[in-house]
Amino acid sequence: MSGKRKVVLFIATSLDGFIATKDETLEWLFDVEGEGDNGYSAFYDKIDTILMGKKTYDWIMNDDQIIEYPYKDKKSFVFSKSVRKNTDDVQFIKEDIPQFISELKKRDGKTIWLVGGGQLFSYFLENKLVDELYLTVAPKIIGRGIPLFNSGSYHADLKLIGTQTFNQFVELHYKVL
Repeated sequence: MSGKRKVVLFIATSLDGFIATKDETLEWLFDVEGEGDNGYSAFYDKIDTILMGKKTYDWIMNDDQIIEYPYKDKKSFVFSKSVRKNTDDVQFIKEDIPQFISELKKRDGKTIWLVGGGQLFSYFLENKLVDELYLTVAPKIIGRGIPLFNSGSYHADLKLIGTQTFNQFVELHYKVL
């Protein structure tokens, strides 16, 4: 698979485009009736690398329901503007992100998961670093919160690859053109 790796966003969003409430909770998401794990395990088996921003990492590590880092079996990179000490589970990246992603895609491996958050996703769109999107839309309108798409100077043309339903959730799979 050398040179053929993709960076893929796999994320749930409300119908009005928010990935979390203003106070950074996901309770609204768990109120929706899904089916199994809504495709998460099938996607997770296809990846070997995790990318996320420091805010998302901090949110995960400060969640009272999470006892240990949930992606221990994957190579994880966290993008941070400040210098951080690497852990056994995570390597912090402060360097040139486009160059880092270019080198990462050249390595042998599986799909690369862009976990989040919204700011990092917008940066990846602006710099044409994301190849595919899996957007799982929940039938909820939450009015305000943390947006999936931040304002920015980017645009993306997408091609619909497929759709799937998980009871009340609809997964939209797009290729970024």
